Amino acid sequence: MKTTLRTDITVRAICEGFIYNELEGKGLFGLGGRLTIQPEYQRNYIYADGKKDVAVIESIMKHYPLGLIYFNKVGDDKFEILDGQQRITSIGRFVTNKFAVKDANGMEQIFRGLDPTLQEDILNTPLLIYECDGTEREIKEWFKTINIAGIPLTHQELLNAIYSGPFVTAAKAEFSNSQNANIQKWSYYICGNVKRQEYLECALNWVSHGHIDGYMSRHRYNPDISELKTYFDTVIEWINGVFIDVEKPMKGLDWGRLYETYHAQSYNPQEVHEQVQRLLTDDCVGKPSGIFEYVLGGCKDNRLLEIRIFDDRTMKKVYEAQTNDAEAKGVSNCPLCAMESTNNRTRIWKLSEMDADHVTAWSRGGATDESNCQMLCKTHNRAKGNK
Repeated sequence: MKTTLRTDITVRAICEGFIYNELEGKGLFGLGGRLTIQPEYQRNYIYADGKKDVAVIESIMKHYPLGLIYFNKVGDDKFEILDGQQRITSIGRFVTNKFAVKDANGMEQIFRGLDPTLQEDILNTPLLIYECDGTEREIKEWFKTINIAGIPLTHQELLNAIYSGPFVTAAKAEFSNSQNANIQKWSYYICGNVKRQEYLECALNWVSHGHIDGYMSRHRYNPDISELKTYFDTVIEWINGVFIDVEKPMKGLDWGRLYETYHAQSYNPQEVHEQVQRLLTDDCVGKPSGIFEYVLGGCKDNRLLEIRIFDDRTMKKVYEAQTNDAEAKGVSNCPLCAMESTNNRTRIWKLSEMDADHVTAWSRGGATDESNCQMLCKTHNRAKGNK
């Protein structure tokens, strides 16, 4: 790949014909229409937070280095931004009066409110730009390795770059658009930031069963995302059909896997609701997010719930009581050893050699409290089922 250092492009030139889409958060064009600011493989604009965007402008005003910017040459005097989109969009938004910064007197000023001399100083600031000319593979490999702005690309942002095309364009319009009215409903079940492609990544993960790369490769040049959208909507509708209420621990679960595993089973939503509510209020449940798969699986796998174990104070108290009673009777302080005819029948185990056990298993209604605790030697406790 050939690179040429350009020092003849100023802020004024970059901002000529600058267009910004407020709804989608995209800087689209600059340099008199010759520069595509946000090609499809680029992430959405994420600097509009009153901090990062302001820092870019303050750097220019103080004549601090802004860092290298990379252009990809796509035609005769036609370019797209390879790296530096966030900075260029911030500059364009400021020059077109989209946000304010503090002047030398500490007053908030949009660009047109600044002293004309300072305006000219900003517009005449030269930018350090590398013009890159290479194949698509070379350009995208380079794009994957550079990160001058300091915010690493997410995995999905990298995949969007590698498999850019009509499929990514259509998929981003559906799942990376913060103006989509469905985002709030989806946010009950999905973690992440729409603009950082995390909702899109979730949808792709569900439909591809974890093989996002292969799925995007196969569909790269297909503008039809109906399969992706239909599968995603089907999973969401299934969740809403099985669970009456939306609960906080539902957010971020691997619902695609849960749908594939359990959607063929029949559920009574009211019964599911009652089971979920009972478990959510059970202090013994250490992992509330596991409740939903536990219920879907017929309330059989207690490991999903990480049932709370007995604390050290309870174990020590029960151990001392059992040991005192056992020594008075001349038997082992492990109740199960005391029932055997082996040498361990009268053995007094140390606390470190014993485990706490539910007398009545939690799954049968036994609580994790002192009244339901017994100490067993490690051998018997590990052999005892349904703890």
